[in-house]
Order: sequence, then C-alpha cells, then structure tokens
Amino acid sequence: MSLPFLKMHGLGNDFVVLDARVTPIAMTEEAARAIGDRRTGIGYDQLLMLCPPREGGDVRMRIWNPDGSEAESCGNGTRAVAQLVMDETGTDKIGIETLGGFLNASRAPGGLVTVDMGEPRLEWEQIPLAERMDTRRIDIHIGPIDDPYLVGPAAVSMGNPHAIFFVDDTSKIQLEKVGPLVENHPLFPERANVSFAEVRDPEHAKLRVWERSAGATLACGTAACATLVAGVRLGKLARKAEIALPGGPLTIEWRESDGHVLMTGPAETAYAGTLGPRLQSLLA
Repeated sequence: MSLPFLKMHGLGNDFVVLDARVTPIAMTEEAARAIGDRRTGIGYDQLLMLCPPREGGDVRMRIWNPDGSEAESCGNGTRAVAQLVMDETGTDKIGIETLGGFLNASRAPGGLVTVDMGEPRLEWEQIPLAERMDTRRIDIHIGPIDDPYLVGPAAVSMGNPHAIFFVDDTSKIQLEKVGPLVENHPLFPERANVSFAEVRDPEHAKLRVWERSAGATLACGTAACATLVAGVRLGKLARKAEIALPGGPLTIEWRESDGHVLMTGPAETAYAGTLGPRLQSLLA
C-alpha cells in the first residue's frame, strides 16, 4: 500500500506532512534525506509527522530536517499542522506537542493561524551556548580580525537556537557564505539558525534567514519570533511588529502580560500525493 502525504507551505517554507496517528511510521534518517531530495524525492524544508498525543494535546508533531536530523520546533510548520487539524475537527483551537514544548494554536481573522510559541529562552545555557555570555550581543565576529563586517549577534531560543544580526541592508548579506559560518560556530554546540534583520521602524523589519540544516529559506517562523524578541531587548523593535520575509510577512507579538510570543500568518496545502515504492521501502 502506498503511503499518502500532503505538501504544505507557510509563506514558501515548504513541508511534507505524513500522518502516523492511526498507522505508525518508523522514520529513518536515510528515509528523511531521500524524501527531502528535491531532484529524486519530494523536497522540503521540513518533514512533519502527525503522531498520537501523549500529554493531553490534540496531536503530536515530529520534525525532520533535510539532512535527516530531528528538529525541536518549526513555527511555520506548526501553523500548517494547526490549520490541517482544525479543518479536520471543525475546531478553532488546538494543542500541539513538539520536542521544543507544548504549543497552542487558534484561527485568526482572514484565514490566518495564530500560534502561541510560549516564552523565549534567553539564558546562555538555555539556547544553548558553549560558554556564559550576555545573549543580547554574543562574541561572534565575521570578517578580518581587525575589521569585521558582522559583529555581536543576539542569541535567542524559541525551542531551537537562533543568532540574529541587525544590519543596515539585508540585500548586501552573502547568505550562502555567512550562514554556514555562524550555523556551525563553536559557540553553538547544537548549531544555529542565522537571521539578518533590517529594521525599518519599530513596527516593521525585513528578514533573511539561513535555516539550520536547510539553508536559505523563504520563511522561518521561529526566526521571526526570535528576531522580534532580540529587537525588543535591544530597543530596536516594538513588542508587536510585522516581520517581512522573502515569502511574505508574519505578525509577531511578544506579550508583556505573560512573556509569550504569538506568531500569526498563513498556511496552505499545495497538493496531495503518495510516496513511491523506493521511498517507502526506506522506512523502517
């Protein structure tokens, strides 16, 4: 029997979604890599698997990167899964379990979805960093030692580690060159998602993202959340702002009342299909 999948995306951040709620699927690193190959597989930024909940939520979501590693969080993927399950059940609110924590999602006006991403993690050991330092500006320099062109990114965890540089012009950043350098910097033992933010005013910022294990991406929900938090801590952004990514805008709010970060944006289903025999044979 062929295994069905959905291809979904949030602002161009694309996902393969598998449903293991009734029939378990034993994903392997090899299978995740093969499915993620954009030439010989299906291709994705993240592979999302729906599983039975364990802790009282409506669904448990597991996440794989194209290199076969398992991830903790995916903001745009959470919106996609939330929309899928809310449409299935006819409800307006659901709870989603992830490795990065329990997330609540709800419908928003205009067909959008809001996800409560919880509280950001701001201490050096929570991100984690390899050594103690002020996470508002960590000790990373890119460029010649006597004249670096990128200095002191902020570090934030939204269930996964992020480094955020605030720059004058994101278009001048060589993402494919700088992204891997920071992603694999020794200060990040679990590697990092790397963002470059251009603040236009306190309520608007432009963002480009190098996503850990996936590379340059059209959108990254947790990166947008981390950028808003970093911007607030540095006095650059208001607590609610529009973060414009190459794939489109997300509205992010860092709520003062409880410290939770809310992310609002779209999610769409592109098409449905089935895994071919070769890909399915790689599942354990």
